[in-house]
Amino acid sequence: MSEFITLFIPFAGTTLGAAMVFFMKDKISPLVEKALLGFAAGVMIAASIWSLLIPSIDMAEAQGKIAWLPALIGFALGIIFLLVLDTVIPHLHLESDKPEGVRSKLQKTTMMIFAVTLHNIPEGMAVGVVYAGAAMGNMGVSVTGAFALSIGIAIQNFPEGAIVSMPLVGEGMSKKKAFLYGTLSGAVEPVGGFLTALLAVQVTPLLPYFLAFAAGAMLYVVIEELIPESQAGEHTNIGTIGAAVGFALMMVLDVALG
Repeated sequence: MSEFITLFIPFAGTTLGAAMVFFMKDKISPLVEKALLGFAAGVMIAASIWSLLIPSIDMAEAQGKIAWLPALIGFALGIIFLLVLDTVIPHLHLESDKPEGVRSKLQKTTMMIFAVTLHNIPEGMAVGVVYAGAAMGNMGVSVTGAFALSIGIAIQNFPEGAIVSMPLVGEGMSKKKAFLYGTLSGAVEPVGGFLTALLAVQVTPLLPYFLAFAAGAMLYVVIEELIPESQAGEHTNIGTIGAAVGFALMMVLDVALG
C-alpha cells in the first residue's frame, strides 16, 4: 500500500506549484520561466535514461531477449503515441497564439490546460510502469527506484504547476479557479499511472516494452515542447543551465535511491 502512494507524489508536486498563484505575482519572470522549463526537461531526460531505458534493457536481457530490441520498439511506440495525441488533442502551448491539434472552438485557457495535461500523461505512465516493475520484484526496478522517480517528477511538477496556473490569472481567471485548473491538469498523472501499472502487471513479459514506451513518450514532450520553449528568444543559456541542474538532480536521485 505504501508503494501505491508513489503514484500520487507527482500530483502533489503539481498541486503545490499551482498554489503559488496565492503567493506570487500574476506573471512569472521570463528568465525564471526559461530556467524552470529547462529544469523540467533535464529531469525528464535523466528519468527516461536511468529510470526507464536502462531498466528496460536490463530486464529484457534477464528474460533472455535481445537486450536492445524491446527498448527500441517500446521507445518508438511511445513517440508515435504522443505524436498522435499531439495531433488530435486541441491545445495551446505557453507563449503561443497558434493552437495545435484538431480545430475547435475551445477557449484559450482550456487549450492551455490541455497542453499541460498532454505533457503530464507520459509522466504518470512512467511512474506507473516503474511502480508495477517494483511491485513484481523485477530485476532493475526497485521500490526505492520508483520512489526516486516520483520525487524527481514531483520536484519538476512544482514549478510546472505555477507555470500553468499563473498565466490563467493573467487571462482574467480568478486565483481560486486558476489553482483548481492547475491542480486538475496534474490529475491525469495518478490516473494514468494506476492504469499503466494495472496493465503492466497483467502482462509481465511486456514490462521492458512498457518502460521504454514511457521513455519515448516523455522524450517526445521534452523535444517537442520543453526545449523549444526554454530556448526561445533571449537568454537561452538560462534554459540550458536549468536543464543541466535538472538532469544532474534526477541522475543523483535515481542512482542514490535506486
